[in-house]
Amino acid sequence: MDLLNILQSQLSDDVLEQIGQQIGADKQQTAQAANGVMTSLLGGLANNASQEGGLSSLMGALDRNHDGSVLDDIMGLIGNGGQGAGASDGMGILGHVLGGNQEVVAQQVSERSGLNMSQVMKLMPILAPIVMGALGKMRSEGGLKLEDLPGLLMGTAQNSAQNAGMGDLLGSVLGNVLGGGNSNKGGLGGLLGGLFK
Repeated sequence: MDLLNILQSQLSDDVLEQIGQQIGADKQQTAQAANGVMTSLLGGLANNASQEGGLSSLMGALDRNHDGSVLDDIMGLIGNGGQGAGASDGMGILGHVLGGNQEVVAQQVSERSGLNMSQVMKLMPILAPIVMGALGKMRSEGGLKLEDLPGLLMGTAQNSAQNAGMGDLLGSVLGNVLGGGNSNKGGLGGLLGGLFK
């Protein structure tokens, strides 16, 4: 099973309905916004993994803190709004993957999904542990190799963007929000190391 399938399998109708109730949105808008948020998170992780030391830091974090078990209680995670300890702390994950760009990403997703900024900001910490949990699940099942990770993250982000009808979102996030490419030595480049060292 590939990463996008694992992520999408977590977002069943019941889960989307529950998330929608939590953030005050209908299921369809929630689904579209969720794809946008996951695209942004995957793009952020891919950007970080391309920085010096970022890839090994991410793999270390998966081995230490993200074994995929957070996926065993998605409803509990939603009920807590993504607030938890360790692997389930959505705000902590967001802070390190997107840094101070969380509101900019939320604005991008808001414009494309029709949800307001407040709704997207509530959605993001719910989804962040799910994204890390899906990566951890692949890692713990032996389906994730270090050298494959940057390509996997970027490819999955591209597929997620296309599925959501948000083909321009990934470029916007990587270019305008994250700075894109390997030229970004500060800002987000060092954040993954801060989280995962």
